[in-house]
Amino acid sequence: MDAVFDPWSPEFLADPYPAYAELRSRGRVHWFEPTGQWLVPHHADVSALLRDRRLGRSYQHRFRHEEFGRTAPPPEHEPFHTLNDHGMLDLEPPDHTRIRRLVSKAFTPRTVAQLEPYVTRLASELVAELVAAGGGDLLGAVAEPLPVAVIAEMLGIPEADRAPLRPWSADICGMYELNPSPETAERAVRASLEFSSYLRELIAHRRGAPGGDLISGLIAAHEDGERLTEQEMISTCVLLLNAGHEATVNATTNGWYALFRDPEQLAALRADPDGLLPTAVEELMRYDTPLQLFERWVLDDIEIDGTKIERGAEVALLFGSANHDPAVFAHPERLDLSRRDNPHISFSAGIHYCIGAPLARLELTASLRALLAQAPRLSLAAEPERRPNFVMRGLRSLPVTT
Repeated sequence: MDAVFDPWSPEFLADPYPAYAELRSRGRVHWFEPTGQWLVPHHADVSALLRDRRLGRSYQHRFRHEEFGRTAPPPEHEPFHTLNDHGMLDLEPPDHTRIRRLVSKAFTPRTVAQLEPYVTRLASELVAELVAAGGGDLLGAVAEPLPVAVIAEMLGIPEADRAPLRPWSADICGMYELNPSPETAERAVRASLEFSSYLRELIAHRRGAPGGDLISGLIAAHEDGERLTEQEMISTCVLLLNAGHEATVNATTNGWYALFRDPEQLAALRADPDGLLPTAVEELMRYDTPLQLFERWVLDDIEIDGTKIERGAEVALLFGSANHDPAVFAHPERLDLSRRDNPHISFSAGIHYCIGAPLARLELTASLRALLAQAPRLSLAAEPERRPNFVMRGLRSLPVTT
């Protein structure tokens, strides 16, 4: 299995989709010794397991580490785990339900719709600067600053304080890769401490001078008896920032790189942006999935195709593979911007479905529309370098000319 699924090899990282096809052909579940996980590559299984309450993002709401047959993280990693373990992504009910209910008030369809003029204007301004310069790095000029600014605006982080947000996020997210190195862990711990310290000060300031931002809203909910601890507030803000832009940045650059390699589809999109944009956004999310893998702990024994997976095991749900499953998607290897039957799972499913999915769609649509309108001859200036990450799939940069 190692020869087929090799998430650390440059060849695999360049294009994992043929390996996924081989995995699917070999069965529904595979043991992967290097990470001690069960790989699940089929769409039907991934979709079902995301909704299966016998699995969880955490086990600590039911078991101690020893009871679950696991070893506690090293003490020096504690700042990262304190930050990570109190956010709703890694919590299970009832804590997950309580926090998600509070945060979801900031992501109602009405709230997202109210953000549309701001997102559209910012996307247009960023693209105008790129065009005025005759090109540059699409990632650094448009893909990254747009979602970072939007989520920072929602949280109420002052513009002067935003420079460290993306580096902090990148360092923390390094821990979500498979078997992160000691150096990766060290950077994640340092970023966790710095980001937490910054937010603790900002929360203290907002207690005395509340505004219309999300942090003020979380404080108000806390004071109204909703039992949101300060650590939960900090962890929620970090999660919203990280999840609120990492996937959007990667979806934007992965998507444009795919378009540049398929001139026919790019020409069709340029010819009919209004007609194709809604389906194009979904197809670009599916075609080169920004989050390739999502992990779940097995809390109660399950069985997949005759293979018993016992409590204490970990399953790796392969989103990238599920999004290319021919049992669900006709010609999955083909970029089809007009694809209408597109039940991709790039935003996950079940209780951990991405709360910011409507905002991500708005941001992707706005940046695509602005680039199509203002840079009709946008083209690749040089072959981009891919980030050496598997789980969060993206590019280091995307050089373009306008």
